[in-house]
Amino acid sequence: MLSYRHAFHAGNHADLLKHLVLVELLNYFRRKEKPFSYIDTHAGAGLYALDQGYATQNAEYAAGIGRLWKLQHLPSPLAGFCQQIRACNPGPELTRYPGSPWLAGQLLRPDDRMWLFELHPRDQELLRATFSAAGKQVKIAGCDGFTGLKGLLPPPTRRALVLIDPPYEEKRDYERVVKLLGDAVKRFASGTYALWYPQLQRSEAQALPGRLKALSLPSWLHVTLTVQTPSDDGFGMHGSGLFIINPPYTLPALLQDVLPALVELLRQDGGAGYSLEFSIP
Repeated sequence: MLSYRHAFHAGNHADLLKHLVLVELLNYFRRKEKPFSYIDTHAGAGLYALDQGYATQNAEYAAGIGRLWKLQHLPSPLAGFCQQIRACNPGPELTRYPGSPWLAGQLLRPDDRMWLFELHPRDQELLRATFSAAGKQVKIAGCDGFTGLKGLLPPPTRRALVLIDPPYEEKRDYERVVKLLGDAVKRFASGTYALWYPQLQRSEAQALPGRLKALSLPSWLHVTLTVQTPSDDGFGMHGSGLFIINPPYTLPALLQDVLPALVELLRQDGGAGYSLEFSIP
């Protein structure tokens, strides 16, 4: 299915959690001089307009990055993240929001490499335009990231961060991500894998974290950010989560510091909150 367009949701609460953690993971990889690879299995368009097109229909960004845009005195990780969002906006107004490829591209060093998978023809076109000047450092493939990832593991750098962010339009995506991570860890046990998923009232979404913990994993971290009480009709996303394999040992403390502030900034009702659990030897 190719109906999903992330532009509808760009800059919402789920993007903030996902991208805040992504930036922290990339900064951790940058601590060592040895090159690393960044792999994005569902890359999207790379950069999104907030003042026109799809993003204006529901304006989800207004309850996400829009709430942080002009605030001062944010916790350090949030302040640094907002500074990166400002870097992709040409003026003082919030008109653009970067996708994960754009954020990663800003943090790559000359010897680092990036592989981006995107199936949607229009988003793939926009993605190629975003990275038209990147040269050989960035490779874009118009194929399914679920199958494309296998051919990249283990990467030549032997250091890699993999972001897995499917749309979950199809129920089988939940099954596919469990299988994908199980196979990936067997192929490349030392890689860091970050899986995003939506908090929904469907059984597949609720069962996913438990199924991931049941895999034979060296270390893991699971974080969720809930912004509202689940709806009475059972529809809609009330929050999101990230399950990270081989997380940095520094990540739990950073999240403990920033998540309470993020909950207060993004809450939509009394059901807002967060959870954080991990097993890091």
